[in-house]
Amino acid sequence: MHKPVYISHLSLVTPLGNTVEQHFDGFKNGISGIKIIEKGGFQDTNIPLAKRTEITSNRYDTLLREALEKAQLKFTGLSGKTAVIVSSTKGNIDLLPGDTFAGTQPIIHEFFPKTDTFIISNACVSGVIAINTAADYLLAGKYDHVVVIGIDAVSEFVSYGFQSLFALSNETCKPFDKSRNGTVLGEGCGIVLVTIEKPSDFAVLYKGGSSSNDANHISGPSRTGEGLVRSIEKTFKRSGLTASKIDFVSAHGTATVFNDEMESIAFGRTNLDHVPLNSMKGYFGHTLGAAGVLETIMSIVSMEKNILFPNLGFKETGTSVPLNIIQRIESKELTTVLKTASGFGGGNASLILQKQS
Repeated sequence: MHKPVYISHLSLVTPLGNTVEQHFDGFKNGISGIKIIEKGGFQDTNIPLAKRTEITSNRYDTLLREALEKAQLKFTGLSGKTAVIVSSTKGNIDLLPGDTFAGTQPIIHEFFPKTDTFIISNACVSGVIAINTAADYLLAGKYDHVVVIGIDAVSEFVSYGFQSLFALSNETCKPFDKSRNGTVLGEGCGIVLVTIEKPSDFAVLYKGGSSSNDANHISGPSRTGEGLVRSIEKTFKRSGLTASKIDFVSAHGTATVFNDEMESIAFGRTNLDHVPLNSMKGYFGHTLGAAGVLETIMSIVSMEKNILFPNLGFKETGTSVPLNIIQRIESKELTTVLKTASGFGGGNASLILQKQS
């Protein structure tokens, strides 16, 4: 890598709170944003969701504006050329049958006038790919800063779709646990700054990242973990690091039977099965295209505080390859972190973050 690339967190808005500090307190105290929502599912079934119940309409725009307003003071002083990348699976679903992303750029341009804006919508790997893309732009000299926004909102369209796949749990999700029975959907907006200028706030170095596609099935992951393995191995190669240097893995961990099994196989194949690991879905729910950004933010917080957060809901190993699942909060010096993501359509992505020496 020719020049250092830094990542710092700017804003985080979910059912757990509207500041990064509130999320740290929630994670530290084992608080989940998931609640049973009455009539939240198809045919008015009650289902668990991580949902901002006080928002009654225009959920996407509300979350986006709130997160941008929280972050505004931190990015108004940026000098040099800046771009914005928005990662989202469905955008503002209320705009169907038209373009669900049509309203995104006008809102972005209120905060970033005349700034290049890009949308990345690649299922649940969107957030990690967006950060990797931002770093690529900086290393190519196209921009000096890229603001990456991960956002998705709970909608009937998405929840009914997941119900039709029998992929939703009827209780709080339990990633990697033997009794897991599905994921829980969530919503939120997270913003990070990817930059070549060292931020004044706490920031980590971006060491490298990559993506791959196993082309296995439109919704089912590879049974061998091949796509995730290829992404992790390429990320190791680009970063110049190996599995022995990773202190913590922030996994995707949807709590569906096939996803968690695939990840366990991939982590075993890449010699990461012994590394402390968690999924953050028990706190956020599965926030789809926002997940990679939200979970990267909390991984940065883990590094800043030198704290490992437990994998909520985990009690007993439920995968063929046992993993070192974090079961209680603990202090540990965290220098290097691997973040992974996997999604529909065979997508897999990963990146490595490291503290500045």
